[in-house]
Amino acid sequence: MFSFHVFDHPMSRGFQNRFSTQYRCYSVSMLAGPNDRSDVEKGGKIIMPPSALDQLSRLNITYPMLFKLTNKNSDRMTHCGVLEFVADEGICYLPHWMMQNLLLEEGGLVQVESVNLMVATYSKFQPQSPDFLDITNPKAVLENALRNFACLTTGDVVAINYNEKIYELRVMETKPDKAVSIIECDMNVDFDAPLGYKEPERRPQHHEEPTEEEADPTSYADMDLGFRAFTGSGNRLDGKLKGIEPSPAPLGPSDMKRGIPNYEFKVGKITFIRNSRPLPRKFVDDDDALNRFIAFSGEGQSLRKKGRKP
Repeated sequence: MFSFHVFDHPMSRGFQNRFSTQYRCYSVSMLAGPNDRSDVEKGGKIIMPPSALDQLSRLNITYPMLFKLTNKNSDRMTHCGVLEFVADEGICYLPHWMMQNLLLEEGGLVQVESVNLMVATYSKFQPQSPDFLDITNPKAVLENALRNFACLTTGDVVAINYNEKIYELRVMETKPDKAVSIIECDMNVDFDAPLGYKEPERRPQHHEEPTEEEADPTSYADMDLGFRAFTGSGNRLDGKLKGIEPSPAPLGPSDMKRGIPNYEFKVGKITFIRNSRPLPRKFVDDDDALNRFIAFSGEGQSLRKKGRKP
């Protein structure tokens, strides 16, 4: 007798472990139901029909479920996860930004295949608008937004929602592969300069020398220097006004004193300059005479008083 093991062929086992089918894709706004599904637009996961779950459960696939989406008409592809299996048969619902990456229109055909992706270790993003720089902590905002994503693909333009505003970021680089999984991973995030961003020009500082008018101290006499002592007017107790109201005396050139710069200034060093008058030479000599040490110059005392016999 002869027996044929057709279903044990390795080629047939390979096809059994792979999910591949075509769906009509629509945006999430076309999803029927009373509940608002705007949360789908904030992530990178799609909604598939229940038949896909039944077929996936029969296959020996790895979890989490990751899929490769391909638009054969435009030769564009991306990767995503699955959120729910509640779509109508033959239909899947995609976020709007994902349909833009695939150049798909409402009702277009998309090829859905199950894939296994490596865990991400590094990713680099480029904001598509300089408005992204207004965010105080962009890494924290991006980390919170990527919790709704399952994977990243190099070249995609993902959309995140923050403070009721949508920011688009292009995935410039991913490691260790061009498509990676970001579920339960320790990934380093880096940012490139936003698209259209220009660094502010740095103007060189020019030290202008003071002109003759600025160097003349008499020019400062017309300036208001703030508080000046004894410039007010007095009042009498009897209420009489006598004399002329005093006015601030004009400043003379001798009153305007300009500081002398310290040409020996060193950064990080503070020098206190005390203007003390030198003592006259006479006082200096007297102090030196008092402070000068002379050996054996003291006076002795005797226990015996003079003029008294023992």
